[in-house]
Amino acid sequence: MFAAWRNWRDARRVRKMGFTAAQWEAAVADWPVMARYQGQERDALMAMAFRFLARKSVAPGGDFAITDNMCLKVATMACVPVLKLGLDWYDGWYTVILYEGAFIPNRPHRTADGVVHARGPVLAGEAWHQGPVILSWEAVCQAGGASNVVIHEMSHKLDMRHQGANGAPPLHEGMRAQQWYDVFSRAYQELLEDYHHHRPMPVDAYALTGPGEFFAVCSEAFFESPDTLFRDWPALYRLLAQFYRQGERP
Repeated sequence: MFAAWRNWRDARRVRKMGFTAAQWEAAVADWPVMARYQGQERDALMAMAFRFLARKSVAPGGDFAITDNMCLKVATMACVPVLKLGLDWYDGWYTVILYEGAFIPNRPHRTADGVVHARGPVLAGEAWHQGPVILSWEAVCQAGGASNVVIHEMSHKLDMRHQGANGAPPLHEGMRAQQWYDVFSRAYQELLEDYHHHRPMPVDAYALTGPGEFFAVCSEAFFESPDTLFRDWPALYRLLAQFYRQGERP
């Protein structure tokens, strides 16, 4: 009964927002990933992006002027990871804060050397547990290659659904936690070896920050550069395909 009421509420809010298919297409036209979503999948992604904006507010950081097209693009990028999982995977938080450029969190920050600074480092994105997702519009527009700040932060939100952002999101029935741990740990160690020996790396070195960042960076690559990720780490790719229920390969 609650699901039916929620769907009715979402539909009512979407009608009030008045977004059109043409407006959505224009907002996402310059994102190459969209070429993989056609037909019914594309229609489903558009509908989910509209419902995302019915459930979440997009608020400006500072005096940044946000447009509907910005909101539609961010919402679509956010919905790609949950297209086959469902929008309910983003329950428990309500706001996206969009800055024009990089931002500095106004809170104490402890660096690796143990020094506590009054403010944090400059960021392009951040996800708070049971709090907002904060994004730089400049970074959103730089999506490509193997990078996507929206997918990165949204994957943290998925990860946080199970014991925090530790690189171990809640797995579906039939997926084995030990296999997930073994495959991701092996890939992490390979990346660490590549980094120490100055070899080309399958994903950005930021993934070495910790297990949560490793999962988020690999998720970016899964959607933005799937062929490269599959070539370099086929076992890890297949686990992400199982988790996101997309991109299955033989």
